[in-house]
Amino acid sequence: MIIEYRGELIGNAMAEKREKEYEAAKIGSDYMFRIDEYTVCDASKQGNVARFINASCGPNCYPKIISLGGTKRVVVYAKRDIVAGEELCYDYKFDLEYDPEKRIPCICGAPECRGFLNWDQKYVTLT
Repeated sequence: MIIEYRGELIGNAMAEKREKEYEAAKIGSDYMFRIDEYTVCDASKQGNVARFINASCGPNCYPKIISLGGTKRVVVYAKRDIVAGEELCYDYKFDLEYDPEKRIPCICGAPECRGFLNWDQKYVTLT
């Protein structure tokens, strides 16, 4: 275990409202982490340093939802030994976006980079 992703636990309606507010204020919604189908952890204003862990297509960490005292929490674990000074990163695993205009470019620099945070050609099947 490296760190818990901390923030305010909110429901879907509040998350949607805040996402619009953050976009209008040019804050973005980068610090919202979906815990389950009902709950989002919003670290935008009340989060800790875990919110600054970047995305990577070749990550050295992974997030896991755990339950502690009946409350779901997001914890970041190491996938392997991490050397001092190495940037922490995990795969954000955003939902696939089929509209090319809505795809978010990835600049992780990993050899296996998919090119987008919300698109991966290997998961698309032709019918």
